[in-house]
Amino acid sequence: MSTQTRSIQSFDSEWEYASSVSFLFGAFAAVAIVGWLASTLLTAIHVFAIPAIPADAPVQGSMEVITSQWAYVFGVPLATFGAFYYLTTLGLTLWWFDTRHPLIVKILTPITASGVVFSAFFVWLQLVPIGAICPFCMMSAAATVILFGLELAILRQSNAPPLSEMVGDFGRLLGQTNVAVVVVPMLIGLVSVGGMFLIPLLPLPDPVPFA
Repeated sequence: MSTQTRSIQSFDSEWEYASSVSFLFGAFAAVAIVGWLASTLLTAIHVFAIPAIPADAPVQGSMEVITSQWAYVFGVPLATFGAFYYLTTLGLTLWWFDTRHPLIVKILTPITASGVVFSAFFVWLQLVPIGAICPFCMMSAAATVILFGLELAILRQSNAPPLSEMVGDFGRLLGQTNVAVVVVPMLIGLVSVGGMFLIPLLPLPDPVPFA
């Protein structure tokens, strides 16, 4: 198996990757983008579509899931938290491509594992208490499982020291990071999601009905 070695004297740790790790991270980024798109679309439904539904209107199917009492945390749609989750994984992926440091791989492990746990709970909510399925919610759940699977594959293809031995690299890792590569795409994603909540607050003119 061919390997790619990265050993920088400015870091305390040394590591080695299989040549497939770059491909796996590319797939990881693609899945994270798909998950972000699904979560952003669900957020848009919460912001623009649901307020237009009359309070006494019957709902069923996916709308029953989206409008349920479990669809919000402190008034914020779960889909919005999902969008932030996928942005976080995508930002860490970009950080890895910029630095190739295995500390980022170790940071991703608990994040992707927690995504699977929360997704499993949300799927259970759809199947049992609500009794309806939201396709976009299930797409997001599938994305979290795939991300975790890719993360495990990356770990198996990486020869790196334990996390405790790499903590000392963190400060120097930040110093060698091209911040724009990581931050700019995440800001674009954050503005795209956050901007949806601001649009209904703007003093826009009422629509003019056609004669």
